[in-house]
This record gives sequence, structure tokens and C-alpha cells, in this order.
Amino acid sequence: MPAAKLTPRQIRWARRWMTLVLMGFVVFLVGIQPDLIGMNRSPDVGFVQIYVWLTGLAILLIGAYLTVRVVRNGRPLSLRAEIGMRLIATGYVVAVAASFADFLGIGSQTLRGGLFFGEVQVIGLVIGLLTSLVGVLLYWPRGAKPAEAVSGESIN
Repeated sequence: MPAAKLTPRQIRWARRWMTLVLMGFVVFLVGIQPDLIGMNRSPDVGFVQIYVWLTGLAILLIGAYLTVRVVRNGRPLSLRAEIGMRLIATGYVVAVAASFADFLGIGSQTLRGGLFFGEVQVIGLVIGLLTSLVGVLLYWPRGAKPAEAVSGESIN
């Protein structure tokens, strides 16, 4: 079922949501590397820094979901799209769990020695990001099939 073209209003909304994606990306980058804006006050990773990058990631993913929802333009959800929506959320949960592993008691460090963001946690954060990215790509609607493939006739 091919969807109608996007209206100018829908295009404006998609642009607004893409702006939210960019704002979330900037917040995420500031959380990952606070020295970008001169806010790196400690060589260690702290709770506030983790909260900032997770907040940025949440804003980014919500904006991406809403942008794709506008682009889908009322198309019915396929199994592929349903899986994509769930992968977006699952990736975020993996990123949160990896980021707060020591605080939650599933990491290798104790809180008494200070919060330590190790290599395994970085790998978990990256896996969460990649899972969410795959989810966004799966949620994205497939393009319409060419007329030749649908009708089986040649367009000469």
C-alpha cells in the first residue's frame, strides 16, 4: 500500500523532530566528552556525566522515532517495523544498564573506589547504540516497488 506524499505540514514536523535528533546528539556528545565545551572538571566519569549522555541519547532516539513516524505517513506497521520499534527501546535499556553497571551492582568495580567506566561498559554502550540504530533502520518504511516489478510488464 503506497502512502501519499508528505504534506508541507508533515515535512515541517519531520524537520522539527530531526532538529530534536541533532540537539540530542549534541547533548550526548557533551556527556561523552565534556571537554568539548570546557566542562571537564575531573578525569573520572561521574554520575552527572552519565546522566547527561543518557539524556542526550534518549532525546536523540525519541526524535528519531518521531521523525520516522512522520515519514511512515500512516502506513500500517509490518512485523519489521514492530521489531524495529522494540529494538530502539532495547538498545536504550542496554546502554543504560552498561552505563550504570557499577552503580547497579552488575559491574566489576565497587562504588567505594569511585565510579569507573571500563572497557566492558564502553562495549555495552556501543552495543546499545548499534541496537537502537538497527531498530531505527528497521522501523524506516520500505520504498514503493517499481511499476515493472508489480505488474510484471516492461515499461518501454
